Amino acid sequence: MLRDQSSDRAKREANKAFKPVKTQKPINDYAKDQHSFNENRERLKAERLAREAEPKDRSK
Repeated sequence: MLRDQSSDRAKREANKAFKPVKTQKPINDYAKDQHSFNENRERLKAERLAREAEPKDRSK
């Protein structure tokens, strides 16, 4: 019984050490465009919110 447990433990440790690397799917053109669009939209939204948060007296 102890041999089985040590064998199982060795197998688990080996599986942890040699896990397959998760590869990402290649991104198609549509997904690239959507990703860049969303990043740009978030950047512009952050800039707009920063402008709106500035004190109004500063603009005069």
